Amino acid sequence: MSKPLSTPVPLADAVAENRFGGKCVSLGSAIRASLPAPNGYALAVDLVTAIASGDAQAESSVLSLFSELAPAVAVRSSAVGEDSVDASFAGQHLTVLNVMDANAMVASIKQVHASAFTQEAIAYRARMGVDGEPAIAVVVQQQILSEVAGVMFTKNPITGVGERYIEASWGLGEAVVAGMVVPDSFRISAGGEVLEQSVGEKDIELVASAQGETEEREVEEGRITALCLSHSELEQLHSLALKCEAVYGEQLDIEWAFHAGQLYLLQCRAITN
Repeated sequence: MSKPLSTPVPLADAVAENRFGGKCVSLGSAIRASLPAPNGYALAVDLVTAIASGDAQAESSVLSLFSELAPAVAVRSSAVGEDSVDASFAGQHLTVLNVMDANAMVASIKQVHASAFTQEAIAYRARMGVDGEPAIAVVVQQQILSEVAGVMFTKNPITGVGERYIEASWGLGEAVVAGMVVPDSFRISAGGEVLEQSVGEKDIELVASAQGETEEREVEEGRITALCLSHSELEQLHSLALKCEAVYGEQLDIEWAFHAGQLYLLQCRAITN
């Protein structure tokens, strides 16, 4: 008799890295620690594999998630072993943003799974010394339609100094992660003092489209060279860094977003070598 398929679990209940991958487990830790991570669900490797193969029961088991997380969701990979200290798979596997209906969500899960089996992803695994077939879990999470987003390192990745280094831009954070803009950059001391602010060239922003997924939009001239984070927002990011360090330890790579004045934690992992 075949083993029953897993069912989706709230992110807070995702604790087994070998079933849910590093990203699900990390986000689960954030929610359990009352960090401001968006609501979502973790889909275990066996469930994602079944959905990718077209199993109708597996697909049916996730359809109801959309209505809980509507109006839009983000579908992200959470590969087993993907975010060790030695190797980050950031950028190797697909993330699908602004998914706007349940059937599109199922299709996005299949796309995310398939992205781990491209020639590029397999070659990266080989270079990083990661053995075996990819084991892909998935995060289905409330989409934060951010006005400003980016990344924050709790140790400066350029100088190695123990300070917060932030890169930020208008719109969704994928514009920063994917190198689509020259972001604003900020340095904050471990004690919270703003040490440096540098304006980037944020000539486009990635925004959620009414048709689903995302689109690039030109930024008005006055915002291209205006700092996208206020002093108050920098203080909130410093506070988030302290809270993340209390949960995850030091030397962290944090993805974050601001929407309607609220700061959200999108991802937190160790800075990789």
